[in-house]
Amino acid sequence: MLELKSLAVDHGKLRALWDISLEVRQGEKVALLGANGAGKSTTIGAIAGIYPVAAGSVTYEGQSLTNASPAEVVRRGIAAVPEGRRLFTAMSVQENLTMGAYSRHLRGSVDEGLEKVFSLFPILRDKRRQNAGELSGGQQQQVAIARGLMASPRLLLLDEPFIGVAPKVIDEILDALRRIVAEGVTVLLVEQNIHRALNFANRAYVIENGRTVLEGNRESLLDNPAFADKFLGLE
Repeated sequence: MLELKSLAVDHGKLRALWDISLEVRQGEKVALLGANGAGKSTTIGAIAGIYPVAAGSVTYEGQSLTNASPAEVVRRGIAAVPEGRRLFTAMSVQENLTMGAYSRHLRGSVDEGLEKVFSLFPILRDKRRQNAGELSGGQQQQVAIARGLMASPRLLLLDEPFIGVAPKVIDEILDALRRIVAEGVTVLLVEQNIHRALNFANRAYVIENGRTVLEGNRESLLDNPAFADKFLGLE
């Protein structure tokens, strides 16, 4: 479904990614792991069209997505939920959600989308008229994920969705993500908590200094001495 080959990205004169290669197959839950500054968020940004690709390629559903605009990425069926949520805090929950459906005329009814995300996150129905900035951190994160789902994506990119979220709400969000995967949405998740990520994902890739260094499922990674020595102390 999604393939990155030898991806390189520059931030100004500095190279942030040197050699990122990974594959996400349709229907999978894949995690992207690594220390702060390893390049995880830049990888998500390059897929989403936020950061230009300096070298390598991004292929989605068999067609090039290299250096596509963010709007084109959304039209092709990919939605990104950024780190830090980036909500319109002075707008209502429902207005924030509707902003995620700006290209939904290609895919169906906004009302149907709202009903779907309200079924995933029932608290948002109750809070729909409140300003997003008045919600708790966990509720704001639910809004951010629901806003991404309003684009009716086939691939959902999640960048550190559990920062500042209470454990009970994290469990609710993970349950919702498992539901959308069961309904056909593929997920690529950036997550700092190694065990949480591996409990959720089918497979994971590990990034170090802008390069992909390891790949495997939970068992193979936890049994890998290189992974244990370098990464199990990150959380």
